[in-house]
Amino acid sequence: MTHERVYAGVRQVATILVTLFGLLVLTFCIGRLMPVDPVRAIIGEEADAATYRMVAERLGMDKPVYEQFLRYLGDILTGNFGVSIRTGQSVINDIAHVMPATIELATFAIICGAGLGIPLGILAAVRRNRLTDHVIRVVTLLGHSMPIFWIGMIGLIVFYATLGLVGGGGRMSDYNIGLVPETTGFLLIDAALAGDRDVFHDAVNHLVLPASILGYSSMAYITRMTRSFMLDQLNQEYVVTARVKGLSNSRTIWYHAFANIRVQLVTIVALAYGSLLEGAVLIETVFSWPGFGQYMTNNMLVGDMNAVMTCVLIVGIIFICLNLLSDLLYKVFDPRTR
Repeated sequence: MTHERVYAGVRQVATILVTLFGLLVLTFCIGRLMPVDPVRAIIGEEADAATYRMVAERLGMDKPVYEQFLRYLGDILTGNFGVSIRTGQSVINDIAHVMPATIELATFAIICGAGLGIPLGILAAVRRNRLTDHVIRVVTLLGHSMPIFWIGMIGLIVFYATLGLVGGGGRMSDYNIGLVPETTGFLLIDAALAGDRDVFHDAVNHLVLPASILGYSSMAYITRMTRSFMLDQLNQEYVVTARVKGLSNSRTIWYHAFANIRVQLVTIVALAYGSLLEGAVLIETVFSWPGFGQYMTNNMLVGDMNAVMTCVLIVGIIFICLNLLSDLLYKVFDPRTR
């Protein structure tokens, strides 16, 4: 058993290393295949040929492709992700500045999505083909069908401009900017550490609407998957046997059927969370939310390849980490995988 665990650990580490290497190759290829000249992006279209050659040599663009890749690999391993053309700052510093805003947004969204989606999916499965099931399926269908940017704009018009129930664009009101020190980058945590209730409430007020809309989109996906998993379990023989033995309906559903879909739900929620971290760009744009998705998109539009390649690399690492976390949670929820 010990040798098997060691072998499994070595195999997992090898898989991670191979995946990371493949991710680096993919990121490098994206940087070379995109129709953007990184040299022209730096020096502009009006620069002469001598300036072009000088910058190309400094970037190593005059070297063979394999030498360029080895240089890129060496830079990544030493933590050198380059400087953003758009901001003039270190790319990794830029990302460290914008990432907390997206993590804050995505975390509250996945809490809403999973917290509502899993119970609704179970309820829909238990009441299959009844009115409750049909209503839940229509609600989730709308969540899949309606463009999220359109929901965001309608939400701003109704809940902000008309009713005044929530904050508008940005992470806080303009008059609160700079009132709390940026200790962690997470505005709610920073406001709580500073003991500033006004800024904390203002930040929550601005977070509620975009997080709820993102959470609705995630809820639609999680609800549909939960319903599908539960329907499969409720048709199993062990559920029929439990009911024949006189177990209550709630105990049969939660302690038996639900227990057998927890591992599958871990994967679904992890993938949904990863998608929120890298795919919230439309909501971030609508709500002027200074997050990771907006940063990546803005740099892509101006051909800032250092920033784009680093963002792609970080997205891949996020999904690798979420898969590792899922594997750990598998062992918690399913003793057979230990």
